[in-house]
Order: sequence, then C-alpha cells, then structure tokens
Amino acid sequence: MQYRIETIQEKKLVGKCLTMSFAHNKTGELWKNFMPLKNHIHNKVGTEMYSLQSYPGNFFVGFNPNAEFEKWALVEVENFNNIPEGLDSFTLKGGMYAVFVYKGYPAEAAPFFQNIFANWLPNSPYTLDIRPHFEILGNKYQNNSPESEEEVWIPVRETFSV
Repeated sequence: MQYRIETIQEKKLVGKCLTMSFAHNKTGELWKNFMPLKNHIHNKVGTEMYSLQSYPGNFFVGFNPNAEFEKWALVEVENFNNIPEGLDSFTLKGGMYAVFVYKGYPAEAAPFFQNIFANWLPNSPYTLDIRPHFEILGNKYQNNSPESEEEVWIPVRETFSV
C-alpha cells in the first residue's frame, strides 16, 4: 500500500459539523448544508475542501458501528475573522500523518480503510495518534465518480521499541 508521511503545522478551518456514526451516516446531509454556505467564506486558503472526522479517544478500541463521532465539512482560511453565520471555526493541530490516495466511489471505501487499519498500520513503524482524521478533496475529486481521487490523512506517531 503506497503512502507518504507528512508533518503539518496547525491549520485554521471553517465549516459545518454533524455528530454521526457509521451506522447512521449523515455525510450527505452535512455536505448538502455546507456547500451553499462555502461561497460566503472570503478568506479561503486554496480551493481544497476538507472532510474531517474527530473521534473520541477510545473509538478504535473494539469497533462499534453505532459509536458517535463528529464529522466536519471545511475549507482552510487565513484567519477566523468574519465567519459567515451558520458556520463554525475548527483549529486542526499540527502533527504527523500517513497520507494515502483513495480512488473510486466514496460509498465503496470501506475495504480501503479496513486495509489501512487492519494490515498497514499494525505492520508499520507507526501507531495511531488521537487527533482528527481527514480527507482532502482537491482538483481530482469528482463527487460520485469512479475516477474520483482524494487524499486520506491518518494521524500517526512513531512506535518506539523498548
């Protein structure tokens, strides 16, 4: 599985958030509500959008499809001045990430993520870090297309041997 390791600085993001679970996925609703408001954000950095998941600390200890987490639809901004009504700020702390490229329909991504968490991560020199996970929807992202590509950013830290 191809990946790269990147360390990022803190990012300022603005968008919308919904609490959901994998069993009760509200991603479509979230993006439907965010997209009309996105054009009112005037201090954007770049054109990419961020799909971000903030999981509780014990979320990955025994998978529960009903466990809730926060999901955000966001864009990066220069600062938090003049946030449009109906949107909220989110500060993404910096840190190390394993970055993968996913190509295909979002609805068919489960095996891709399963491979990362069940195969790649346990056999890598990294451990999952408790920070937000996110996807960058850039210029190769095409909603509901088999040719769509997005970057998947998984928070990691180096595993140290004792």
